[in-house]
Formats: sequence, structure tokens, C-alpha cells
Amino acid sequence: MNQRIHAIVHILNDSRTGASISYLSEQFQVSQRTIRNDLKEINDLLQQNNLPKLSVNRSGGIITEDGFDQILPSIAAGDFYDYKLSPEERIQAAAAMLVSASGYVTLAAIAENLFVSRATTIGDLNGIRRVIEQGGLELVSRANKGLYVAGKESDKRTFLLRLLQNEQTHGQNVVSRHISVQAGDPAVIQKIISEQEHVHQQFLTDSSFRDIQFQLGVMINRNRQGEMLEPQPKIDGDKYTMAQDILRYISQYCSVMTTEDDICQLCAALNHARYIRQSSFEKDAVKIQMITRQFIGCVSDELEIDLNNDYDFFENLSNHLESIFSSSVIPYPDQAVMDEVLEENQEIVEAIRRKITIIENHVSRKLTEMEIIYIAIHVCAATERKKNKEIAFHVIVACHAGIGTSQLLMEKLKQHFHFQIVDVISAHEAQNIPEGKADFIISTVPLRGCKLDYVIVSPTFNDGDYVRVGSKIDALRNSRRLPSRVEERAISAKGVIERIRPIVYEAVPDQAAELMKQLRREIRDYFNQSAGADAEIFSPYLHHLLPPDHIELDVECDNWRDAVRRSAQKLVERGYIESRYIDAMIVNIEENGPYIVLSKGFAVPHEGLEQGSIRVGMYMIRLKTPVLFGAEELDPVEFVCCLSAVDHKTHLKAFFNLVNMLHNEEFKEMLHRCRTPEEAAAIIEKYEYGTLG
Repeated sequence: MNQRIHAIVHILNDSRTGASISYLSEQFQVSQRTIRNDLKEINDLLQQNNLPKLSVNRSGGIITEDGFDQILPSIAAGDFYDYKLSPEERIQAAAAMLVSASGYVTLAAIAENLFVSRATTIGDLNGIRRVIEQGGLELVSRANKGLYVAGKESDKRTFLLRLLQNEQTHGQNVVSRHISVQAGDPAVIQKIISEQEHVHQQFLTDSSFRDIQFQLGVMINRNRQGEMLEPQPKIDGDKYTMAQDILRYISQYCSVMTTEDDICQLCAALNHARYIRQSSFEKDAVKIQMITRQFIGCVSDELEIDLNNDYDFFENLSNHLESIFSSSVIPYPDQAVMDEVLEENQEIVEAIRRKITIIENHVSRKLTEMEIIYIAIHVCAATERKKNKEIAFHVIVACHAGIGTSQLLMEKLKQHFHFQIVDVISAHEAQNIPEGKADFIISTVPLRGCKLDYVIVSPTFNDGDYVRVGSKIDALRNSRRLPSRVEERAISAKGVIERIRPIVYEAVPDQAAELMKQLRREIRDYFNQSAGADAEIFSPYLHHLLPPDHIELDVECDNWRDAVRRSAQKLVERGYIESRYIDAMIVNIEENGPYIVLSKGFAVPHEGLEQGSIRVGMYMIRLKTPVLFGAEELDPVEFVCCLSAVDHKTHLKAFFNLVNMLHNEEFKEMLHRCRTPEEAAAIIEKYEYGTLG
């Protein structure tokens, strides 16, 4: 029996008018199915005590019978704190806390961290020692100091990694909810691994990808603590170079020092990892990305919510669809969040089902129910970000895993919600917060005695957590009729650039493009922000790929084949693609149809990654006389922009911005009227920065 069931019993006993399943679902931020399962456990306990069972009426109201309060002694018989975690879970979490620590840890600290009494921790000590010793480590006790784990650093990292792997296998987050054993932005780590997969043409299976991500997160955390690896055996081979490249970017973008021993350990992990063969779908990443854009556009129309400008959504969903396209059927763990999506977001799930043929037509099979639900999670997260973009609730962040986890969580929240974070506290401080200090709390652990509403999330804040936070916001807004507050945003490089850009273009239109380049560089330097930070670390912007000498106007072409050849010829001459790339593009269109026509009058021909692409680049031509591509309502095509893609990601930001700009009829009209390549390039840059939110 868990803490939630304990609380439900007290709510039902205290409520004279009864409570409903929907009320309890909202109160505890779980699905109604989960509440129904909790009620079954309560009924089992009632039956054991020969008491009348609960019943639920048609409206979801919960009916208790006389004598229900007699169950309270059974509930309260044990230590209240023991309801938080099972003994096995407590032992695992305590062991993780000790192994991940840099020094001594007291019994009191363990007890406080796990919401248990000191006596409970003492009782768990033999179990904790046994688990640690199984990992080849030793638990050392020192009077007046506490407990310390002795052993090789490599064994400590292996121990922590196995705990994380075990959690993933069983669909639990016991360790990660209570102990911070990883560091670094998971999105950046994923991006770096993915990029190097494509650079080295070594594609990990989903489970191996996850294990490498875990290993890097643990490495970053330990290295930042000053806990460095002992000398590792030297390993040669192609995986050594891949490990070297991964850690070079990890060091740069995760602000951590790495060593030769880290490279060797990662190389060993890559040697033991499992890999998948590239399928024809994987070779055509751009095609999948185009299908992703089409799917997002159709789902947006279906839901009447514009999700087209959410780059994170586009990137995450296209990555996910790549895995669907490369496999006959993807096995997914049946986790509780799946049920939540099904029960609480039926409108979104049904909208996806209505539009899923867009994906199925290209993957040539029916998607499984679980595959559809995983797509729904991405859509749900995007809708929550969209709905709450201008809502600035006052929020407190509560975390029980240290300041590093708090900072990571705050950064994740700031990326997608305009929260005013009024305080960051430890979990035990929550009971002392006055009711009016914030609208609600976002916590990584359950909060005892807290007077404010709160929602529990994982420290890494995944898409399921976006959905939970968004649901909490909706519930608070609906129940309390809270006003939509737009807070004054913190000063940032991006914010300053966006404020001055229209002024510059109005004041000096002829020099605006060059002046803005200089201003952006100076402003970013002032704010110490790299032009390639975060999601852009590997992705140039569209105007970087389409300077004036990559644009040609009023080109004469007889048909679409001629137009494709003319758009690509300069890229061949300048060493971006091989000549065979052109023939492959034409065959691609002949076999797959004109899916490359992205918008009325605009086509982006391209080929797969192994058809002669050398460097990432674009070349755009404007036809003097538009030609037919066979794209029905999107014909005739006036602009043909050849894309050379060298991997799955380098072109992604430019491609995303281009598609968004093509929704702007004014942008296309200005390109249609411009007289010189320089003018066209300036228009592209102006409108590209206008799309950045």
C-alpha cells in the first residue's frame, strides 16, 4: 500500500458528501484508471477486515458505507513514512545515494532524503550493505562521520548505471526521483550521440542508445564532483574515434572535463553495444522530416492548435518517426503514462488516429496502438507548451536531489513555460510555505504536509511531465479562474535582438542585413551566448545556407526534371554533391511522387545520405516560367531549392525555418517580386528571424 492510498482513505473518511474519481485523479495528478486500481486495493483491505466495500455510481462518485472509519487503524498501524517506498526500493535508493556521494553520508541524511525515520534506515542497513557489496564495493562506517563507499571509481559508475538500467526495465523511477546520479542536459546528450551515430554510420538500438546516454550522464555527474576514473585499458578500433568525438562535444557543451580514461571506458561500452542496420528509410532522413511536417500540419488543423512553430516538437517527433520507419514493429514498455494519455487526452489520440494514414502510407504497415500512443505523447507535450506559452503562473520548484537537479529542472521549465519561479526549496521545506506564495509547486518527490497544490515530475522532465504540468495548469485555471498573467521576461540576448531588429530594418533597410549580423555577434558576445547554443549546436540557419551566391533568379526551364537539374548543377560545381546525386533525385521523384513540393509553388528536391552528398548546402532558383511537378493544388512550381543533406540533423534548423516561412504568403510574394539575389537573401534572413519565437 502506498502513500496515495493512505491519503485517499483519509479523504473519503473526512468527506461527508463523498468524493469522486475525477476529484481524486486531479488531486493526486494520476489517471482515473490509477484511482480505480487504488480503490480496488482499499476494497481488498475492507474485505480483509469484514467491512462493507466501496462502490462507485454512474457519475464517478465514491460511496462509503457505515463503519468505513474502522479501516483507519489498519492503515495507521505502521510507520507513516514506510508508505512512500517499499523496503526494497528504499534500499536501492539509499545505496545509490551512498555510491554517488563524494564523501561521508549520515544515517540522518539518508532518512531525511527518503522520508523515513532514522530507525527505519538503521533497519535497512544490512540490506544496503549487501546491495553495495554485490557491486564489488565496500560500505565503510566511521564514528561521528557516517557512511562511505570504498572501491574503484569504475565499479561505482557501473553500479549506478545498472540501477538506472534496472529502473528502465521495470518502468520505475525510484532512484532518479530521490537521488541525482546523472548530470548534463539530456536533450544535448541525446543530440550529440545522435549526431555521432550519423557521422560514424553506427546506429545504436534504442536500448543501447539509452545505456550510452545513462553512462554519459553518470560520467558528467562524477567528473563534476571531482571523482575521476582510475587508469583504463587502452582500446583501439573504429569505436575509439567515435567515443573520442562524442566526448569532445560532451566536454564542450556540457561544461565538464573528460579524460583519456573516459574515452577508453566509453569505447568499451560502444564495443559491447548493439547496432541496427540502416534501412532505406534511414537513408532518406529528409523524406521522413517532410512527412513529419505534413503530419504536424494536418494534426494542427484537426485540433485547431497551431503546432507548426514548435521546433522541439518537430525534432523529437521526426526522430521518433525515424525509429518507426526503420523497424517492422517497435516494442514499447507499457508504462502508467500510457494510460494517462489514453484517458485524459482522448481528443488528441482520436485526431492522431484520423491522420495516422499520412505515416502509414509511407511506412507501408498499420501502426500498433502503442506506437500511436507514443506519438500522442509528443503531441500532448506540444499542445501543453502551446497553450501555456503566455501563461505566467507563480511556481516553486522543490527538489530532493541537490541544487544541480533543481537547476536542470528550472532550465527545462523556462524553455517551454513562462513561469515566474519565485523560489527553489528542498522538499522538507514545503510544509512551511504560506498558501499565497505561489500558484503551485513542481516537485521531484511527494511533499508531506504541503498546503499548496503540487505536481510530481521526474528530474529530467520528459514529455510525460509536460503533459502533467499542463494538466495541472488547466485544472488550476478552471477551478480558480486564475487570470492569465504575462510576466516581464528576463533580459536575454535573443530578447534584445528581437526588440531591435524591426527598428534596424525600418531605419536603414539597405544596410539592415549586414548591420544585424554585427549586432547579433556583439550582443551574443556580451551575454556570453554562443551562436550555436542548445538546439542549434549543429544546425546552421537557412540564411547561412542561402547567401546571394546560392540564389539564381529568372531561370528558364522546360519541365520539372530540367528545374531539378538546374537547381543542383551549381552544388555539383562547388563540391557540395556528386553528379549522381542529381539523377538519384529525379528517380526519387519518379518513384515516390512530388512529395518534395512543400508549399504552393515551392519544391525542395533532395536525396538520401548515400547518394553523393558531400557537404550540407542549398541552392535556390526562381523560374522565369513556373513548371508542373504533378503536385495537384500545389502546382505550378516557381521556386526550386536543392538540398544537400549529409546527415539527419545538420540541415534540420534551416529546413524547419524554411517550411514555417512558406506558410507566410507575404514572404513568398516578396521572393516573387525581388530583383536581385542579394535582395532575395536579405528577405530570407529578415523573415527567418521573424519566425524565431
